[in-house]
Amino acid sequence: KITGTGFYAPDKVLTNFDLEKMVDTSDEWILARTGIRERRIGSEDQATSDLAVQAAHNTLKNAGLKVKDIDLIIVATSTPDTIFPSTACWVQSKLGADHIPAFDVSAGCTGFIYGMILAEGLILNGTNKRILLIGSEFLTKIVNWKDRNTCVLFGDGAGAAAVASEGPGGELGGWHWGSDGELGELLMMPAGGSRMPASEESVRKDLHTVQMEGREIFRYAVRAMRDSCLLALKEDGTEKKDVDLLISHQANTRIIDATARALELVPEQVFVNIHKYGNTSAASIPIAMDEALRDGLLEPPKNVVLAAFGAGLTWAGIVVKWR
Repeated sequence: KITGTGFYAPDKVLTNFDLEKMVDTSDEWILARTGIRERRIGSEDQATSDLAVQAAHNTLKNAGLKVKDIDLIIVATSTPDTIFPSTACWVQSKLGADHIPAFDVSAGCTGFIYGMILAEGLILNGTNKRILLIGSEFLTKIVNWKDRNTCVLFGDGAGAAAVASEGPGGELGGWHWGSDGELGELLMMPAGGSRMPASEESVRKDLHTVQMEGREIFRYAVRAMRDSCLLALKEDGTEKKDVDLLISHQANTRIIDATARALELVPEQVFVNIHKYGNTSAASIPIAMDEALRDGLLEPPKNVVLAAFGAGLTWAGIVVKWR
């Protein structure tokens, strides 16, 4: 069960009009192609773990839990504080949760759903009872602010969910996940790992920033998100007509709309908040889920589909039944 949710978004807002002063773009161009109006920007002295900790505190409060009640921390992120230790270990330290294990999941924008599937398995096999699952990203620290095609897309934030063996909330149902490493170079940060260690040349060429083939990504994302939803519903035994709400990764309104059409949903059955936060990668679904919950859109009974697509390339969908 998802027994509680919460999120944190930095206070600083960067609007499309602000970006007009930084790169050759316009509010109209960004809005028409992405649906984004503004995004949040973390401060220079913050790291991904700081955003995650804020989301964690809000989630534990909403779930009626204390730090001592959780027995595992999973952090989904593409922007870790450090390559090692994991961001989850930094979060564990800042929460004072040194009694439990912690690890990261690296699956791009799909990371939160990957983490949810892992959490479900660990609970069902009796390994854990209460897991704190966090999606946290500091993407504005790895974008190329000279590239108008990518710098307009991303924002910072964190969202989380308490996943437990029992309690009120959303029951995890059927799911599907997949990946295709053959397509990995379509969305990547080339430098900083063992393939291309940091060097003067890699920094000069902006190879420590997001590199994306936008048109190709769009084509694969639409198909993967659609198929993930349909396969998750099939696994769950739920018909398309019984879906009440779609909460998908907030990457692009056109991708979200295409996924909704595949499920034969009307706009009122699709949650969208990309206009406020931009693409926050692994944080986008938990942020959206918490906002949907607070907006009363998950008042039971509700059959909800979560779907995401990201670097790897990776994709996943899961059915959550709010009862």
